[in-house]
Amino acid sequence: MGRIAKVCRETAETRVEVQLNLDGRGYADIHTGVGFLDHMLNTLARHARFDLELQATGDLAVDEHHTVEDVGIALGRALGNALGDRSGITRMGHAIVPMDEALALVAVDIGGRGYCVFAGEFHTARVGTMATSLISHFFHSLAAESRMNVHAHLLAGTDDHHGAEALFKALARALHQATRPDSSLAGEIPSTKRVIET
Repeated sequence: MGRIAKVCRETAETRVEVQLNLDGRGYADIHTGVGFLDHMLNTLARHARFDLELQATGDLAVDEHHTVEDVGIALGRALGNALGDRSGITRMGHAIVPMDEALALVAVDIGGRGYCVFAGEFHTARVGTMATSLISHFFHSLAAESRMNVHAHLLAGTDDHHGAEALFKALARALHQATRPDSSLAGEIPSTKRVIET
C-alpha cells in the first residue's frame, strides 16, 4: 500500500476533494476557482514530488477566504492521513529558496504537534484574486490539520508573487525532505516517545 490519502470535506460554504500521493512524481490536477491558489498548489506538488488532485468549489461570490481556508484544512488532513503513524520518516526538513529578489525559509517537524509561526510582510492586498493575508492563513490551516510544526519566514522581497512562490517552494522542499523514509530508522517511529500523536 502506498502512502495515499483521499479526503472529502463539505460544509455550507465549500466542498473540497483531495487525493494525495506522497510518493509521486509531482503531478498536479488542481481546480479551486482561485487562480493564484491553483498556481501555488501546483508549485507545492511539483517541488515536494507529491501527486495531488484537488477540486474545490466555494462561495467565491462572497470572497475567496472560505475556499483558501478549507483547501488548507482538507490538504492538511490528507497529508496527516497519508503519513499514517509516521513511522520511518525523516520527520524534520527545511529549505531556503530564492526567487529573484525574494528569499524564503521554511522548516517543518511532522511530529504530531500542529503549530505555525509565519513571519513576513506583503506589500499589496492581493495577488491576482487572492488576498495576500490568506497566505499565512493557509499555512496555519495546513499545519493545524496535519499536526505539523511549521516555521515560515519571508526574509526578503518586494514582489508579492515572488515572495509567496518562494514560500510555497520552500514549504514543498521541506515537506519532501521530512516525508522521505529514513533507512537508518528501519521503520521505527522517529520520536523518543516511540509514538507520534496523529
